[in-house]
Amino acid sequence: MLISTELLHRFDVPGPRYTSYPTADRFVEAHGEAQYILALAERQHSARAHAVGLSLYVHIPFCASLCYYCACNKIITGNYDRALTYLQSLKKEIQLLIPHLGKGQKVSQLHLGGGTPTYFRDPELVDLMQTIKASFSLQPGGEYSIEVDPRTVDEQRLQTLFDIGFNRLSLGVQDFDHQVQLAVHREQTAEQVETLMQAARRMGFESINLDLIYGLPKQTEVSWAKTLRTVTQLRPDRVALYGYAHLPARFKPQRHIVPSTLPKAENKTAMLAMALQAMQDAGYVYIGMDHFALPEDPLSIAKRQGRLHRNFQGYSTQPDCDLVALGVSSIGSIGPGYVQNAKSLDDYEDLLSQGRLPVVRGIALSRDDLARRSVIMALMCQGRVHLESVELAHLLDFKTYFASELMQLQAMATQGLVKLTEQDIEVTELGWYFVRAVAMVFDRYVQTDEQRAHFSKIL
Repeated sequence: MLISTELLHRFDVPGPRYTSYPTADRFVEAHGEAQYILALAERQHSARAHAVGLSLYVHIPFCASLCYYCACNKIITGNYDRALTYLQSLKKEIQLLIPHLGKGQKVSQLHLGGGTPTYFRDPELVDLMQTIKASFSLQPGGEYSIEVDPRTVDEQRLQTLFDIGFNRLSLGVQDFDHQVQLAVHREQTAEQVETLMQAARRMGFESINLDLIYGLPKQTEVSWAKTLRTVTQLRPDRVALYGYAHLPARFKPQRHIVPSTLPKAENKTAMLAMALQAMQDAGYVYIGMDHFALPEDPLSIAKRQGRLHRNFQGYSTQPDCDLVALGVSSIGSIGPGYVQNAKSLDDYEDLLSQGRLPVVRGIALSRDDLARRSVIMALMCQGRVHLESVELAHLLDFKTYFASELMQLQAMATQGLVKLTEQDIEVTELGWYFVRAVAMVFDRYVQTDEQRAHFSKIL
């Protein structure tokens, strides 16, 4: 799709990815352990706790080598003793959490992210999963996934992951072009990835996701087209596609990247368009801003049924599901609030040694936050806001409450990004390129904040 230079310039601005609303930069230290314990107690005594399963996230921060593009909370170390100590800290956090949460809570989604979860050796992964299974009730048919660096696993390790309960894999690929891999300090071959995918399918893994990044150094439209062809030939169940955000002032590893080697905004947009077209031609469903899935995948089904949700792991099949997050820097969501653990390993382990849950900041959502979150998530997940649904859920008159926002959307409607009717707001095909900008219209914090540089650009 041809996108005008005027649109490119207008929307080449920083903005949130909306894995939450309010976004994590709005969290405050006044909302900490005490507020988390209160939220857990309220959940434990609510009927919802017994009707809706939890989502569980565990952050493993360690990596064996540094990827220059990475903005994750990670620790590069060859000292495996640190990982052994961290495993004991995770077990301690679970031990402190369970009295407030309740033992045996149903879990229908589990995700190990990082860092590199497969930095843990097999005995430690087995130990961690045994602890989780002893404390939570993992439900039959649930989604139990782990992020895998293809350079750190072989067929035998995949079998161990399957045997201890994982049924979904997410493989970090980013790009198959060797020059790009050299520029970001992450070399791996398509043959390595293909071998692992074939082995995983033989073992019975239900879903395989590949992560890709466009906008990396040395990336061109020609090289990107080759990567897309390779990916569609491998035919993963899901593809997560992210635009590279170059923020070297915040993320030190990115200082290894020479800015002049990065593609321009118009080239990044072209790469996004190429990915959308390639995935569509290969039969994938465009789930939203950064996810594709095969038609029979649960994400595609959830989108068709209007059940799609978005949280800190991206798009999810579980709407309105509480998220318990374990590990350093991890972010959870219980009821109408968010909490985040200590960001540094020393602070995280120090709080646990004091017998305290390591939550150091968060936010309780106001009535306004809840209403705006529902609108933003509807845009990000379904590309459509049904005005009456918001009115009934939040007891407001949409056109009065969001009068100024609707005026801003009029300009976007003129530009072809949205369609406005008496009943709906709908993101157009063109608008999906700029869906973050559409969502930002309803973000009260961004609209009043002139300092947005801590966000990635939306293109």
